[in-house]
Amino acid sequence: MTWLKTAAITFVVLTLGVIGYYGYSFYIFADDRDTPSRFDIFKDPPVSSLPSPETVTEVEYETPKWEGTDRVNVLLLGGDSRGLKKNEIPRSDTMMIASIDPVTKKAHLFSLLRDTYVRIPGHGSERINSAIVLGGPKLAMRTASELTGLNIQYYVYTDFEGFVHLIDEIGGIDFEVEKDMRYTSRADGPEYDIDLKAGMQHMDGRTALQYVRFRHDALSDFARTERQRNFMTAVAQKLQTTGSLFRLPQILAAIDPYIESNLTVAEMIKLGALGFEAKANQVAGVQLPPSNLLREESVGGASVLTVDPDDLQEFIAESFAKATAPTVREADPKDAALGGPDEGSDG
Repeated sequence: MTWLKTAAITFVVLTLGVIGYYGYSFYIFADDRDTPSRFDIFKDPPVSSLPSPETVTEVEYETPKWEGTDRVNVLLLGGDSRGLKKNEIPRSDTMMIASIDPVTKKAHLFSLLRDTYVRIPGHGSERINSAIVLGGPKLAMRTASELTGLNIQYYVYTDFEGFVHLIDEIGGIDFEVEKDMRYTSRADGPEYDIDLKAGMQHMDGRTALQYVRFRHDALSDFARTERQRNFMTAVAQKLQTTGSLFRLPQILAAIDPYIESNLTVAEMIKLGALGFEAKANQVAGVQLPPSNLLREESVGGASVLTVDPDDLQEFIAESFAKATAPTVREADPKDAALGGPDEGSDG
């Protein structure tokens, strides 16, 4: 039995080694969250900053604690950091809320239309994508939470480069482009031109960035947010593959310089395990506000979208209810012939 004992010891050592390796990778990734952040400006505003000294303040938001048994909500923030000055914070180009029920393992991915005109605590009313400029991630979390009624426990912020590195590090994504997409801007520079052909193609980071940025068609941001939800679902599916899991330490190392979050190591591990259990191909992608609830209005000569928060929160609750509703069993032809599955003989 010596060989069996040796094999057992080898297995334990290798297992502990793998656990240690992954644990250390998470630790290094999360430890860097304590390094200076672009959002430190809101803790101690400098004399001159964006948009003006008197409007740059840190708004209190008591982050709800996630116990692991209640619904977890993560605000995903994407910013365009190109051409910014020192201490300048970009408006959130993309805002999504990833919501997972740890009991049912059902997941939702909500896209917040960036022109939605909402109340921003401490700053009156403005487009929702301005919240991060006025008070950083905490204010963005609080604003989104008050609008949707969701307890938002965490945020993850990245910019264009973080997105590009993530897609490249997972080996790209095979994705169907639904139509030709072309857009050129002198202000952006040629490296940000959009030129995609319709059809299935393998996208690297730069190509994927073109796809999720495109909004120069009739439906503008409405179509763009749908594309973003579909693409991020495909990314989640790729991350759940065995190959991506084995390469997780390298993936974390690659995106680390471009990610900011309030997640701790323990929370990352717990949330990662839950995310793996939730089937990415069953994620419900939802636009907020939905088209039937939003109103197009003009404020100060600018076109914005408005919604009644109560109606929106009721819509979100209904979305969750639909996801947990039991599936109706498809009728069996034999049942019809016999008078139904629950009907017995009346003797």
